[in-house]
Amino acid sequence: MSTQVSRLADVHPRAELGNDVIVGPFCCIGPDVKIGDGTILQSHVVIQGHTTIGERNRFFPHVSIGTEPQDLGYKDAPTRTEVGDDNLFRESVTIHRASEKEDGVTRVGSHNFFMVNAHVAHNCRVGSKIVLANNVLLGGHAHVQDGAVISGGCAVHQFATIGTLAFMAGMARVTMDIPPYMMATGCANPEIKTINLVGMLRNGISSSTVTLLKKAHRLLFRQTKQIDVVEEMFLQELDGIIPIEISNLFRFLRLQRAGKMGRAREAVRNQPGSQGEQPGDASARRAA
Repeated sequence: MSTQVSRLADVHPRAELGNDVIVGPFCCIGPDVKIGDGTILQSHVVIQGHTTIGERNRFFPHVSIGTEPQDLGYKDAPTRTEVGDDNLFRESVTIHRASEKEDGVTRVGSHNFFMVNAHVAHNCRVGSKIVLANNVLLGGHAHVQDGAVISGGCAVHQFATIGTLAFMAGMARVTMDIPPYMMATGCANPEIKTINLVGMLRNGISSSTVTLLKKAHRLLFRQTKQIDVVEEMFLQELDGIIPIEISNLFRFLRLQRAGKMGRAREAVRNQPGSQGEQPGDASARRAA
C-alpha cells in the first residue's frame, strides 16, 4: 500500500512522509516534519515544528504534536520534538516541542499508550512501554522512565521524575520523584505504599528480585532506614552481588535526596547545558 494523503489535508511540500503513511482529512503537517513508514493520522491531527515521528505510530483525531511550548521565555528557536515507533496517541493528546533550555528536545520513546487528553509539556522525556491515562499532565522537563504507568488525572510537577516500572494511582498531585518499581497512592501527597508487583511480573522481573524489592521497600519506606544501611545489609546477604534493579533503586533515591524539594533534578535545573539525568533516562533517548 502506498502513502495516502486526503485531498482535505494540508501537507507542506517540504514535509517528508515515509512509505505506507495515511494522512486523513483536515490534518495539518508542517514543513520541517518527518513521518516514518506505516504511520496513520486519522483526522484533524496537527504536527508542526522540527518534529521527527518514527514508524507505525497511530494518531487519533485532534492530536497535536510539536507546537510551541507554553513557556514565556520561548523565542521561536528551532527546538525539536522526537517520537519513536509504535506509539498510540488517542484523542486530543498534546505534546509540545522544547524550549531552548536543556538540550532543546522533547523526547518520546516507543510502544507507549497516550490516552485521551494526556499532555506532555516542553523538554519532557518519556521513555518506552509507558501508559499515560486520561487527562495526565506532565509539567515541563518531567521525566518518565520505561514501563511506568500514570493513572488518570495525575498532574506531574515540572522537573519531577517517575522511575522505571513505577505506578501512580489516579488523581495524584505528583510534586516529588517517584522511585522505580514502587506504587504510589494518595491525591495531595502520594505515599510509597508497596511495590508495583503486577508491573514487574508483566515485564519479566524475576521472582527472586521481586522478593528483594519487597524487602527494600519495607526497610526504606516503612522502617525508614538509611540507604547506606540497607545497601550494606543487601551486600552482606548477597555476597556483594546486588541485582541491577536494587542498584537502580538505591541510585535513584540517592539522587532524589541530594536534590531539592524531593526532586533530584531541581539541584541542577538552572545550570547552563545541564540535562539532570536520573538513572534509566538514557533508555528513552535510545528508544527515540
